[in-house]
Amino acid sequence: MTTIKDSVHDHIRIDGVARDLLDTPELQRLRRIRQLGTVSLVYPSANHTRFEHSLGVYHLACEALEHLNVDGRQAERVHAAAILHDIGHGPFSHNLEPLTHRRTGRYHDDVHDLLTDGEVGAALRDHDLDPDGIAALIAGEGRFGQLVSGELDVDRMDYLVRDAHHTGVPYGTIDHGRLVRELTFTDDELVLDEGNVQTAESLLVARALMNPAVYSHSVARISKAMLRRASERLLDAPETDVDAARLQRMDDHDLIAALRSCSETETFSRRLDRRDLYKRAVWAEIDDVPGGIIEADHETVREFEREIADDAAVDPECVIVDVQRRPSMKESTSRVVVNGDVRRLGEQSPLVEALRAAQYSQWRLGVYSPSEMRDRVGRAAVDVLGLDIEGALVSEVRNGLDATLDQFVD
Repeated sequence: MTTIKDSVHDHIRIDGVARDLLDTPELQRLRRIRQLGTVSLVYPSANHTRFEHSLGVYHLACEALEHLNVDGRQAERVHAAAILHDIGHGPFSHNLEPLTHRRTGRYHDDVHDLLTDGEVGAALRDHDLDPDGIAALIAGEGRFGQLVSGELDVDRMDYLVRDAHHTGVPYGTIDHGRLVRELTFTDDELVLDEGNVQTAESLLVARALMNPAVYSHSVARISKAMLRRASERLLDAPETDVDAARLQRMDDHDLIAALRSCSETETFSRRLDRRDLYKRAVWAEIDDVPGGIIEADHETVREFEREIADDAAVDPECVIVDVQRRPSMKESTSRVVVNGDVRRLGEQSPLVEALRAAQYSQWRLGVYSPSEMRDRVGRAAVDVLGLDIEGALVSEVRNGLDATLDQFVD
């Protein structure tokens, strides 16, 4: 048995298959992948990694299984899935996943090849565990897959608390101990036991508050968009041999080195190194953005960027259009037992609709450019995208405030 001191859960004891997986190269790679990608450009202490998060998920999975009276081979399967659940992540975590998925068709939880080959596969087979079965659990399949990846999964319970701890933002501080203790199965559905509507609501509120403060902070979004643009240029650069499959298996340091050494990406790399980021030219609310923009695919968005650049008479690489997906609230489908019946949280809690409305009010479409081009890029973006002028925010703002575009019109 190995005991590891953790900043969130104190001492984590690791045994069995998880202990044998701990020092595999595939799991150790996660030490070099930041949990929150570029968020450290907003919160300097947010330098925690996917490795420590994986340990936390394993720890909470062990606690949940003990409460559920699950042991033996089934427990070992979940232990393996919990500690391995993030080994498919590429550099800077989720930041580049849309790019690599477009080119490989693979998300970070598609890990069959990683579990079958190499030292991970050998460790699983040494414990008589089927790699395909572990991969299915990581993908959220089956009764116990819900515990690893689902509405009430231990992954979410760990990252909310861990991200809040390392950013210093208090909104993610949930009672994960109670959440784990109150989990139960009803007809193979993972639910929270009777009397835990407020417990489920706490998970929902924490996620809803962390999103604008951390995950969708404007600086985090801008830096992520710049990193994604730089990585796309890296994949297309004739001077490199980096393809999307290789990019997915890099760590943060590998990618930074590749960006710095490629002539096609060195400008973006230098800006990211120096935190010399693009600025918001437009910051538009959801009601002011045509539906066709929100639903546009990647190539259509790139065409919008070229049109905006042409109208503003700037280099196309100086314009980034950042379109968020429509707001969703997966946690609202969590199931709780109320008066003996299993109900979705969204059907039981009046908070859900209020939080959903808050999500819509917080949603923004961003158009980013170097600061010296922001005014004319903002004007061009409003015209090209057909945005409502009253709701399209141009950042800057004068005296540190946000202003609407009409304040800049002569």
